[in-house]
Amino acid sequence: MNVYTSPLSLDQTTRLRALLETLGFTFSAKPYTVFFAQKNKLSVAVYEKGPKLLLQGKGIEEFVQFELEPKILGVAKLGYEEIHAPEMFESHFGIDESGKGDFFGPLVIAGVYVDRGIARKFLDAGIQDSKRIGSDARIRKLAHTIRKTHGAISDAVAIGPAKYNELYEKFGNLNSLLGWGHARVIENLLARRPDCPRALSDKFADARVIERSLLQKGQGIRLEQRTKAESDLAVAAASILAREIFIDWLEKRSKQLGVRLGRGVSGPIKEIAKELVTTHGPSILREIAKVHFRTAHEIAPQAYAAPPPRRQWRR
Repeated sequence: MNVYTSPLSLDQTTRLRALLETLGFTFSAKPYTVFFAQKNKLSVAVYEKGPKLLLQGKGIEEFVQFELEPKILGVAKLGYEEIHAPEMFESHFGIDESGKGDFFGPLVIAGVYVDRGIARKFLDAGIQDSKRIGSDARIRKLAHTIRKTHGAISDAVAIGPAKYNELYEKFGNLNSLLGWGHARVIENLLARRPDCPRALSDKFADARVIERSLLQKGQGIRLEQRTKAESDLAVAAASILAREIFIDWLEKRSKQLGVRLGRGVSGPIKEIAKELVTTHGPSILREIAKVHFRTAHEIAPQAYAAPPPRRQWRR
């Protein structure tokens, strides 16, 4: 294990700092952290948002089992995952997506099959939610690990911007498009593992959105949606595979256009989009971006209408 994360209370944060001082850790200032400390090849960062603990480096297992859990967290979890989350080790598909909130690039939906043996291998390899991984190189390394793990079948549906815009206009909203994509991935996985009893994904809408999109061979599977589903190893693995396909697309298209197509919808993203519209015309956005985003209207108001006001989803 070379990465470990855990939420902390304010009291736990204070006690952890005192413990690290006692153990001889060296502290230094880092952006967005309550504190950052290092000793030998182990680094300890507690981020303001949460607060959330991030351990990186060597010696994590020993630190967690002999210092963090007994003295700060007060619970033994490391090595007891099957006791605390037994359903994560049962046979199931995990489904997740990448690119949903990014102006540039495709929408990628991926799925991974996991059973007890595969889950243990993923746990040992450090598989975790892609949003916790800041390095593209690390994403690609973990994606390679997932693909080479025996029995861990996977599938992905990558909807490029041109097709995405076409489908969005057909479906009329993102939840329906996501449901369709999730259903296609589940169907493809079932073709290879028809005995899989369950599929898990993050909660983005009423589960019936997916159910209505499933074809005949997918009607018998049990669909589960829950918040923070990325804590599940199968969903985390799916998020990594989806992220890899997404960043590979951005990298390839950036080289073709001679600009850097980044993630999100920040100011620099809008500036790049303006530059591309000036050079290639407004139609370029349909080939590289999601034009139902308000960003498209802001950049080329004559070509793209303003989106309607958001309606809150009701259960």
